[in-house]
Amino acid sequence: MTPDAGVQLPLLTDITRSRLAERIANAGRYLYTHELDLWHQYQILPDQKVKHAAVLVPIIDRDEGPHVLFTQRTTYLKDHAGQISFPGGGVEAHDRHRQDTALRETEEEIGIPRSSIAVLGQLPEYEMPSGFRITPVIGWIQPPYATQLDPLEVEDVFEVPLEHFLRPERYQRRCYVIDGVERKYLAIPHQGRYIWGATAGMLYLFYQLLRG
Repeated sequence: MTPDAGVQLPLLTDITRSRLAERIANAGRYLYTHELDLWHQYQILPDQKVKHAAVLVPIIDRDEGPHVLFTQRTTYLKDHAGQISFPGGGVEAHDRHRQDTALRETEEEIGIPRSSIAVLGQLPEYEMPSGFRITPVIGWIQPPYATQLDPLEVEDVFEVPLEHFLRPERYQRRCYVIDGVERKYLAIPHQGRYIWGATAGMLYLFYQLLRG
């Protein structure tokens, strides 16, 4: 069963920089948050310390259609080793805003300068049971672009056509039990890779935005 089983809604299929920026600016009109709640169960508890973070969702403007850029984390990291993610990290005191955090982390992790990224806006915050409150920032990148990976954090970068994430059947329901509590999450396989957890959840949020 997929999150939108039986639901057929029109998609924003002709995705250009200007149309995507308009859709993000009117996100409240397009996001179906009541459905997202079914698949994003996590909420930060009232007495839990909140750790603010931001990630960049890099959209690459390819002739055949937009692509999404991902990072593959190194296998020896303490947290989320080997996982597929977006470039990003924790908010630092000198960051002016969440977009600043996402751009700084992107440059530090994969070497794409902020001057090469057009920020189109941001999605609603995404919470994790670990206490992180993540702001997904949407960035538009016009190729060609070059990367310089931080060998301590990033093992690889790769692109996936955005179209792959615009079909509800691609979002698989998964669960695991930790300390006696069942945790549900989304997973999106693609060509031998496994995108899951917060990254898949934010992609589902993005998908909701694009289907108004």
